[in-house]
Amino acid sequence: MVDHEVLLKAGRIKLLLSDCDGVLTDGCAYYSARGEEMKKFSLRDGMGVERLRRVLGVEVGIISGEDSEPLRRRAEKLNITELHAGIRDKATVVKRILAEHKLDPGQVAYIGDDVNDSDAIAICGLSACPADAMPQIARIVDYRCKSKGGAGAFREFAELLISARQ
Repeated sequence: MVDHEVLLKAGRIKLLLSDCDGVLTDGCAYYSARGEEMKKFSLRDGMGVERLRRVLGVEVGIISGEDSEPLRRRAEKLNITELHAGIRDKATVVKRILAEHKLDPGQVAYIGDDVNDSDAIAICGLSACPADAMPQIARIVDYRCKSKGGAGAFREFAELLISARQ
C-alpha cells in the first residue's frame, strides 16, 4: 500500500527526472572485444515514459553522471529531449530545469539510486529509488520501488504517478 502523502505528492507531478545507470539500466556496462559499450534497457520502462506522456501529459528527463552512446540512443528512441549526460552536479541541473520550465519543486519527481543523486532528490517534491538502491538513498526517498533498476523500477514509479490521478 502506498502512503497517502506520497499519492498526494504524486498527483502534482508535471515532470519526472531520472538517473540512468541503476534506474533505467541494471547499473552494469558491457564492453565488447572491440571496446563497444552496451547497456540493457527495459522496454517496459520505455512504455512507462510513453504512458506518462499519453495519460498524464507528464514529460520525462534524464540526468546521468555517465555519457554514453547507448544512453543517447535510448533517449532519442523515447523522444526524451531533456537529456543531461556526463553531469557531476545534478542539483544544479535540476535547479536550471525548474527555472527553464517555470516549475516549482513540488511539480517535479526524481528517481535515483546512488549517492550522486542525493542533492537532486532533496530538491524535488517527490522522490523514489529502485529496490536495489544504495541504503543512503533508500533512507531519504519518499517511495522505494519493489522492482530493481533496469527491471521495471522506472515503470513502477510511472504507474504510481498515473494511479495517483485516476
